Amino acid sequence: MRRLCWLICLGLIVFSDPAWAQERLNVVASFSILGDFVRNVGGDRVNVTTLVGPDSDAHVYVPTPSDAKRVADAKLVFVNGLGFEGWLPRLVKSAGGKADIVTTTSGIAPLKLGSEADPHAWQSVANAKIYVANIRDALAAVAPADAEAFKSRANAYLADLDALERDVREAVAKIPESRRKVISTHNAFGYFAAAYGIEFIAPLGVSTESEASARDIAGIITQIRAARIPAVFLENITDPRLMGRISAETGARVGGTLYSDSLTGEKGDSPTYIAMVRHNIKALTSALSR
Repeated sequence: MRRLCWLICLGLIVFSDPAWAQERLNVVASFSILGDFVRNVGGDRVNVTTLVGPDSDAHVYVPTPSDAKRVADAKLVFVNGLGFEGWLPRLVKSAGGKADIVTTTSGIAPLKLGSEADPHAWQSVANAKIYVANIRDALAAVAPADAEAFKSRANAYLADLDALERDVREAVAKIPESRRKVISTHNAFGYFAAAYGIEFIAPLGVSTESEASARDIAGIITQIRAARIPAVFLENITDPRLMGRISAETGARVGGTLYSDSLTGEKGDSPTYIAMVRHNIKALTSALSR
């Protein structure tokens, strides 16, 4: 009798608790930074699969057959858009073309690099908040029973992003204006530059698929010398030899590694978006304030 009562009580708990009664929502994020945003909003109500993982380059990513299955099995597929995932249409087609695609940069005014849109909008914390709002709304639309939970988690994360934005602005304000110039590996920091007033010069274009020519490198070296640029920075997704050569020929110090298109693994120094931005601003202020 006692065992029967226990089973009845357990059954009541299971069917009354949404966390037990509902399966988690299967969603896909195209790359690691976006995956972190989705996990912060979705919490334990979602299973998040990230296609382009930590320390990997979405510009040159080649989807696998298993990726097609992940997309086919997902309720939502969160993407950056703005031309960032050039491989996405083929992947969606191979997955059956039924995936519900959420473009998380919707509502963001894109910067331009020549005739192309700059896809790296997350480098502005204000833009990151738009990503989060788009994710919140998309999750709530397909899982209305969990809408309040998504809203609550999003609000908490948005408050953390507000604090991050204040800290970044305070840190940049301490750098002398004449020293707010750096060389980075490719044009991933346009939104950061526009938001916070640090000038980034890159020997590569918007995509890491392009190669810097000898003329490009010579031009960068001349510019560093003329403008007295104090530091050059590596990125975690690109070849460090280019920056090493430029540093050796100009005397500009290598200020460390900046994270642009990818997070690190859990044991790295930038496993989350907030950790990434804090790492980058610490590296920048350390190199430029000297």
